[in-house]
Amino acid sequence: MKNSFILSGNICQTINPTELDLHENAYAVCVDGISKGIFDTLPAEYADLPLYDYGDALIFPGMVDLHVHAPQYAFRGMCMDLELMDWLNRYTFPEEEKYENLEYAEKAYKMFVDALKKGATTRACIFATRHRYATELLMKLMEESGLVSYVGKVNMDREASEALTEDSADISAYTTFGWINAVKDKFAKTKPILTPRFIPCCTDKLMEELREIQMAYGIPVQSHLSESKGEIEFVKFLRPDDPFYGDSYNDYDLFGKNDDIDTDVKTVMAHCVWSTEEEVELMHKNGVFVAHCPASNMNLTSGIAPIRKYLDRGLKIGLGSDIAGGHSDSIFRAITDAIQVSKMYFRMVDESVKPLVFPEAFYLATKGGGAFFGNVGSFEEGYEFDAVVLNDSVLVHPQSLNLAERMERAVYLGLDEKNITAKYVAGEKIST
Repeated sequence: MKNSFILSGNICQTINPTELDLHENAYAVCVDGISKGIFDTLPAEYADLPLYDYGDALIFPGMVDLHVHAPQYAFRGMCMDLELMDWLNRYTFPEEEKYENLEYAEKAYKMFVDALKKGATTRACIFATRHRYATELLMKLMEESGLVSYVGKVNMDREASEALTEDSADISAYTTFGWINAVKDKFAKTKPILTPRFIPCCTDKLMEELREIQMAYGIPVQSHLSESKGEIEFVKFLRPDDPFYGDSYNDYDLFGKNDDIDTDVKTVMAHCVWSTEEEVELMHKNGVFVAHCPASNMNLTSGIAPIRKYLDRGLKIGLGSDIAGGHSDSIFRAITDAIQVSKMYFRMVDESVKPLVFPEAFYLATKGGGAFFGNVGSFEEGYEFDAVVLNDSVLVHPQSLNLAERMERAVYLGLDEKNITAKYVAGEKIST
């Protein structure tokens, strides 16, 4: 059977946000790319499958990056002294202009894709630029990587540099139609996602056009929401009749499920730092995913998203690196950042809002964000088999540690690509 095998080792996951699910010296069974579960004793029916024994290594579900900007990878770790809108205009937009040049785009995108392959990420929701052919190039490279992704050609027809602003809403829509038609059936693991950059960069006419495209193709949507106070004020200026930011997407049926017109638009919104009660309620009602990007929110002085409140409300949440607002593509780093900023929120903003704990943040990085891709982020039966094998033997300690301690330590100390022994995506082993 294709993509059928057994992994042996110390298997660590979260089935729910409240607790770790740990199995020492156990077996994770994959049949046709789908998990059959974790077994302490291997069932006889799987005895003939290939067995890959990873000894004392840790085996995690693959990490999910719900929000990352591929063209910004080249300047990660730079230009961190400005707030969002100034940062976009002074650094980000000038960098993204360069992707009109396919030679430059190929060089930069190969760097990005190689980094994802080497790390613990197995799936990602990716922003490209407004350039159609550079976006198709990125999708080709992602497909060749073996990782699973949504990739979006960005739409923007105002409030950007001249080189990045599409000439009109009609031209933006026309180019987007052409791009989707070219790629929608071309790749097995890389799919298009509709990507209005955010409301400040999209006219009402363009949003109307994007609604028509979404209805025609049924593809998911990604964008930004309530990231910074300055951004929110600008949206209020542009759309004064909307009671809150998210309503500006909902007006065009690009904000999750809409019972009024019987549509279910799979949607992920990055940040949601300053979401109002009304906005949170609509996200919950519509099933909108929140991509929590703690590093970016710190670097750009945006604030601290109240993720505990969102979890308690039952919102769908995953983690995003948000390269290059975030400076690291590691979702391990996003896990620890999420915990740390929640502690600051508890101590400095509202002591009734308890900080995240490790199992919760790990859940967001795997099963929480994985839900955007379907049954992903767990070794439970019926889930797509994404796995990362980590050799944590380099982390010496004067006494023996249990699996929970080893797991937390490996994440906090950020075991990098040199410590990834193997990586599997939907049952296929990925060359790192």
